[in-house]
Amino acid sequence: MSECFSLPGRLLRMHTETTAAPDLSWQEEALCAQTGGDFFFPEPGSSVRDAKRICALCPIRSTCLEFALSNDERFGVWGGLSEKERLALRRTIP
Repeated sequence: MSECFSLPGRLLRMHTETTAAPDLSWQEEALCAQTGGDFFFPEPGSSVRDAKRICALCPIRSTCLEFALSNDERFGVWGGLSEKERLALRRTIP
């Protein structure tokens, strides 16, 4: 029987060796890690102004934005951009 199929009640073998975990060590230097997530994941309709101010001072803002774009982060402020701003940016990147 192929690895792709299994009998009911049997688990398939997972191919975890091909999936590398992303390097997130850069997050330790991020200012958001020091201030808490409330600013960066506000309630719908709330302002993201405070999060953007913190991001503007962050030394790894570009790394954060690159991570968010390459991992299709859809919620929160990443690299100084809101969800809508990242979506608009993605649409301009070929």
